[in-house]
Amino acid sequence: MVLSRSIPSVLYPLRRRAMALLRWKTRGVKVMVFDADGRMLLVRHGYGRSDLFMLPGGGVGRRETPGAAAVREIAEETGCALCGVTPVATYRSGSEGRRDTVHLFVAQTADVPRPDGREIIEARFVSLDMLPEATSAATRRRIAEWRGQRARSLDW
Repeated sequence: MVLSRSIPSVLYPLRRRAMALLRWKTRGVKVMVFDADGRMLLVRHGYGRSDLFMLPGGGVGRRETPGAAAVREIAEETGCALCGVTPVATYRSGSEGRRDTVHLFVAQTADVPRPDGREIIEARFVSLDMLPEATSAATRRRIAEWRGQRARSLDW
């Protein structure tokens, strides 16, 4: 079980602050999941910035590869099985005061997302040309990079 799942969402701000003070180093994954129509899966979390749509993903376990974590996280949070999981890039993130490494993947699914109702409160496929207004800035940057509309940055 990943640490974030064992801590109630009420304690999320406290957890974030403690991780920042300790300069905790974390590894995570984000996945650009596409359906057969070329739409991308976006999610809203039940904690943190629950008002924003983001790429799905999560933490990498201690003895887990980033690719395995990508498959596991998407299955746990949305019920979608992935195929064609391919690494895109690795990013650094200093947001929230931590030292994060974020591994970005692209994959496909034939499944309809079913949010777990705990970590993920909404999951839906959207056209890249019709992103929800409340799409996070980081997600918009990754999409622009993917589409060749901006140079790839190493910072999340």
